[in-house]
Amino acid sequence: MPVASDNLRGMGWMVLSGMCFTGVMASVRHVGPDLPSAVSATVRYAMGIVFLAPLLMRAGFRFPTGRLLFLHIVRGTFHGLGVLLWFYAMVRIPMAEVTAIGYTTPIFMTIGAVLMFGEQIQLRRIGAVITGLAGVYLILRPGFETLSSGQLAQLASTPLFAIAMLMVKRLTQVDTPAMIVIMLNFVCLAVLSPVAVANWQTPSAMQVAWLAAATVGATAGHYCLTRSYGIADITVVQPVTFLQLVWTSAFGFLLFAETPSVWVFAGGGLILAASTYIAHRERKLARAQQPEISVPARVPGAGV
Repeated sequence: MPVASDNLRGMGWMVLSGMCFTGVMASVRHVGPDLPSAVSATVRYAMGIVFLAPLLMRAGFRFPTGRLLFLHIVRGTFHGLGVLLWFYAMVRIPMAEVTAIGYTTPIFMTIGAVLMFGEQIQLRRIGAVITGLAGVYLILRPGFETLSSGQLAQLASTPLFAIAMLMVKRLTQVDTPAMIVIMLNFVCLAVLSPVAVANWQTPSAMQVAWLAAATVGATAGHYCLTRSYGIADITVVQPVTFLQLVWTSAFGFLLFAETPSVWVFAGGGLILAASTYIAHRERKLARAQQPEISVPARVPGAGV
């Protein structure tokens, strides 16, 4: 059980993680209007492979085969499609709204675990799912506001990310973390490249620099996220992710003149509360059912 100092350090790492992912979102938002989403996403993952080259050599990379390769392809395909939709949404709706809707990934993971793997779900977790979906309704308010293509894209990306995360739960039992990260970049690049070629526009040197910054920020964000979950209780650090909603709102207002509505914060708070409870239940189940591995709830932005 983490002590108070561990929880405090874990919260610090989570704060840094949120700052990194906010920077990633700002970089993508800056590039987005002038470059097709598929091109931006493809360049980002091509750079990811370059940055991972030292890890490739250290891990003694061997391309997987058979069922293991199939699992990697399925996971990477869902993740790649989610990334494509995420990049599309980043250009069309406020950063804060992207963040708030992104909080729903753990909720869709719970639903997916029931539908895909036949996991049992208790009444309290059903209540958490309903609460999270109510938060989505507050943000989108269909019937009161017209749903935009960006909102629909971000909402569609979250179940795709959820399926990809559920696949990670299986992959961690048969492959190493290094290989899981490396194969994700390869498969995402393969999934995104045809769409990028069909909509190709050669990025400028400055656009490449911004996407490189996004790649570095995403890598740093994942590292901070891993450190946070590694030393602190997930129910302590998960609420800290709400700060990212504050930061993305501030960045969106200062850099892009975006003004999120109060409904984004109200709905985001409900979704985060539901996600935190689900994360708490996942941690308890993981402790009771060793050696099954539980994947922490995804922080918004972590999918990139």
